[in-house]
This record gives sequence, C-alpha cells and structure tokens, in this order.
Amino acid sequence: MEKPIVSIIGTPNVGKSTLFNKIIGRKISITEDTPGVTRDRIYSDGEWLGKKFLLIDTGGLDLKDEDIFMSNIKSQVDLALDMSDVIIFLTDGVRGVSSSDREIANYLRKSNKKIILAINKFDSKAANNNYYDFFELGLSDPIKISSEQGTGVGDLLDEVIKDFGEQDEDFFDDDIRVTFIGKPNVGKSSLINKILGEDRVIVTNIPGTTRDAIDSKFKYKDEDYTLVDTAGLRKKKKINENIERYSVIRTLTAIERSSVCVLVVDAEEGISEQDSKIVGYAHDNNKGIIVAVNKWDIIEKDNKTIKKFEKSIRERLPFINYAPIIFISALTGQRIDKLLETILIVNNNYNHRIKTGVLNDILNKAVLINQPPSDKGRRGKLYYASQVSVRPPKFLLSVNDKELFHFSYVRYLENQIRESYSFDGVPIILSLKNRGEK
Repeated sequence: MEKPIVSIIGTPNVGKSTLFNKIIGRKISITEDTPGVTRDRIYSDGEWLGKKFLLIDTGGLDLKDEDIFMSNIKSQVDLALDMSDVIIFLTDGVRGVSSSDREIANYLRKSNKKIILAINKFDSKAANNNYYDFFELGLSDPIKISSEQGTGVGDLLDEVIKDFGEQDEDFFDDDIRVTFIGKPNVGKSSLINKILGEDRVIVTNIPGTTRDAIDSKFKYKDEDYTLVDTAGLRKKKKINENIERYSVIRTLTAIERSSVCVLVVDAEEGISEQDSKIVGYAHDNNKGIIVAVNKWDIIEKDNKTIKKFEKSIRERLPFINYAPIIFISALTGQRIDKLLETILIVNNNYNHRIKTGVLNDILNKAVLINQPPSDKGRRGKLYYASQVSVRPPKFLLSVNDKELFHFSYVRYLENQIRESYSFDGVPIILSLKNRGEK
C-alpha cells in the first residue's frame, strides 16, 4: 500500500525540524537556532489516530538572492507538491508574514494539493498579535501551534489525516514496483533501458544525470511491473544543489513505495560505504533486495572471481545476507533474464504466507534439535507461532518469557524457517510475545 506523503515546507528557522520531531516522537532531524541547519532531507513513518503516512522534513527555502527567487520556488516547492499528498506550510508567528511567505503562498494557491497553513511559536505572546495577518495569504484557516511545546499539533494532525481513506495493510498495487538504487553512474538508467528495449531514461557518463525517480511500465511473464529509476545518492558533503537534495527525497520515497529494490553496483569499483548506506534505507524499510553487479563484462575473470566478489559483498553488507547477488551487464544484456526471474521470485517470497500448521511443525522440529536457552534453571518455551502479515513476512511467536530468547536463538529459528522456505531476497521478522500478553 502506498502511504500518503506529508511534507513540511517553509522558510529557514520557522521550526520545521522541531515539528517533524514532535510528530514522529523522537529526535531525528537536527535542530538548532541557526537558519538552514537541516542539511539532509529526513523522512520517517508517522501515524495519527491509526492513520499512517510518510512525513518529510525539507530544508528551508532560502531566498537570499531575490533575483533567483522564483527559480528557487519552482525547483523546490514544485517538487514537494508533486510528490506529496498534503503540504504543511509552516510559518513563524513571532516574525509575522514575510515577503517569502507571500511568494510561497502565491505558488501554493495554484496547486490542486491540500495545503495546511500552520503558524508556529504560539507559545509566545508576540505571535498572537500577528495572527490575523496570516489570513492575507489566502490559504486555509491558519492553525496555531507550538512545535516546541506540542500545543496545537494534535489539531494540525487532525487536519492532515482528515481526507485519508481506509488503510488496509494487505492492500497494495497490482504492479510489482521495482526500484533501482545505487550511487551515480553505476548504470541504473542503462539497465532499465536494456530491460525496456528503448531509451526511456537519459544515459550519459556524467554522474547525476537522473534527478527524479522515473517510473516505467513493463510486462514480464504475464506480470505487470513498474520499474523506477532513481537519482544516485551521493555522500552528504557532495550534495550541494537544492534540486539534488530533493532528488534524495524522491529516492527515499521511491524505496518506501517499492516491493523490491535492486542495488546496482559498479563491478570495477566494488562495494563502498555509500552503497551500504543506500541499501540500508531499503533494509530499514523491510523491502525485498537484490544486488546486481553491473559492468561484469569488462572485468578480467578466472574461476574464483565470482566467489571472491560475493565474499566481499557479504562482508561489506552483512545485514542483507538474504539478498541474492547477480552479475550482469547492462551494455551486453548479460544475465538480464536471470535478474528479471529473480525479481519475480523475490516478489513472490515477499508476499508468501506459510500455513500455521506447517510453520509450527518447522519450529517444533527446530526446538527438538536445539532447545531454547535457560537462565537460573528456567528454560525458554515456545508454545505457538503464526504468520501475522506479508510484505515482508512477519511471524509472531508465543513464548513463556521473551527475556529467555537471546537474539542468536531467534536468528536460529529464522534460519530454520528459511531452510524450509528460502524467502530468498526478503527480510523476515520474528516478534515474540509472552503467553497471555495482548
């Protein structure tokens, strides 16, 4: 299911990151009094009254140069509008309405998106004196909040989720959404073009050509796919342009909305720290993952080359040891069919459900072979297990005491499930609860 996307926009130092942290409930965004301190675009899952959404904290719209003001507005706000279902336009009640606020409001009024005007810092008396001035922006009735104290944030979120439909965890698009991720210039666009058989995506040898997440429809073995090409994620210190910062948001939201992510790696460069960070976003979001080592046609090889490369990947990316590795060439088409077949398998695994009786047979046998650990004469007992969801597969284990089940033993149980049902390419989640616990 695609979660609604909610973006917080506004000029620097109006409290966007503080509001983001208040809604999420933990400190993710960096907050300081210095304008423009949010250097990345941070995103996280949010929830209010049972309605889930993806919340994005954007950098401040810095309008220091009046000559390029409108180009800044168009490149930043337009991207935020395009990818968001709801925009929270956050303003500073103490400062009052600024010329920058007016320009942003003028642009927002032309959109068909839901715009919520929020006035921050209403824990200050000065903000009350400026309240009615914000009606001139011609947006929704302003909502008074204090992102620092949390005052009014509940009212704001009521308005955010007001038009969200029913959310069913088992609902998802018919298309298999596959997002190709990786550093710039590793061949993501070339790979998608090879699969599609046409030049749908611009390909050059200049890193960073792809700025947006681009969707392409594709059919394989009677299955409908949406292939998503993303901008390569650079190291933070190399992200300078505002538009590229928004490209990072689009890459992260593309991952969020995918079933399967293909990490494309340059065979000549090998695995880098940046590859680890990029695929870490997919892993943290519990997506199906495949590692595609591109440009394999130009590597000098012997009978040990593949094994050495696989070992290197497993050592550098140990947290995705479930991900299959395929050596391909976007230029020659080498093993592209195998990649497509693997995508299909991983997607099926992502949606696979094990019957309760079969699952308990697997785990009972595992317990007989290797009993749960004990502490001070008290041994862990596994009473019952069931699969509670898919995408990814999640299992709930009823036990006598969760504290007795060490991480290593839970991993052992996971491996036993994987031996019976490979779940190749997908994470599986094992949650424990004490018997009788709701």
